[in-house]
Amino acid sequence: MEIVWLLLSFVILYYGAEGLVFGASSLAKRLGISALVIGLTIVSIGTSMPELLVSIKAAMNGQSAISIGNALGSNLFNIGIILGLSAIIYPLLAKKQLLKFDVPVMILTSVLFLLLFLDSKISRIEAILMVILFLSYTTYLLVSSKRKHNINPNRDEDDDIKLTKHWALDILFIVVGLVALVWGSDLLVVNAIIIAERLGMSEAMIGLTIVSAGTSMPELATSAVAAFKKRTDIAIGNIVGSNIFNILLILGVAGIIQPISTPDINYIDALVVVALGVLLWLFMKMSASIRRWQGVVFIVLYVLYIIFKVSI
Repeated sequence: MEIVWLLLSFVILYYGAEGLVFGASSLAKRLGISALVIGLTIVSIGTSMPELLVSIKAAMNGQSAISIGNALGSNLFNIGIILGLSAIIYPLLAKKQLLKFDVPVMILTSVLFLLLFLDSKISRIEAILMVILFLSYTTYLLVSSKRKHNINPNRDEDDDIKLTKHWALDILFIVVGLVALVWGSDLLVVNAIIIAERLGMSEAMIGLTIVSAGTSMPELATSAVAAFKKRTDIAIGNIVGSNIFNILLILGVAGIIQPISTPDINYIDALVVVALGVLLWLFMKMSASIRRWQGVVFIVLYVLYIIFKVSI
């Protein structure tokens, strides 16, 4: 029966995220925010809501390994699988803003976590610092994008983002989507843990694989659809923004609620996250887009990492 509930949770997460992203994107366009910034902020936050809710719930239950494993595992899944598949579907344009600012911020965020977690714990003070950094980053993006729109209001890169008939409908989609994400996330974490424990998996492994992949389904759906529609700014912005969100806000909020401490997640997992981020930056530096063969490389590296984790 747990498998049925697990599958149902994926469906609820997907449609909840779809509603949230649709409403948030429509609202963002009304406010004059660019497609890339929509992907980096509104869309990435919306699709990362399952990770946030799962990590908070795990932290409140004292399951620190799942909380951290979920965030790190989602970041690995986002680049290794979601970015890889999206690039295979359609090469992802690497805009200068991503190369010069957002991807370096993502890498520095991963390095910050690696340094803070060298003692295998995140204190409340460290968690508060992470949340402040996230709010500063998001505020900068939104203010900067709005300023650019005001300077050149006639330039609209987001013509294919559909507006609802009224801003109140945007809010409704956002609220209903959030409710669905809360419910779906709860179903996911409860039933995934039951199934994984029966298979003899550790909490850390559950967080790094099953839970992180499950909560990343909204990102996968969003980036894959965006790639099909050749909206690569949304596809790649969603992934980069989600990775920053996962570390700074998800672990930050979880750490404020309950200081995180676990020896089951080690520096190797954090190093792999940093390495994939650096590889993404190098690929962007090589050419103006993430090509199909580079997408294949990311997928292969992710599979090799999972094989390594399972074998130890």
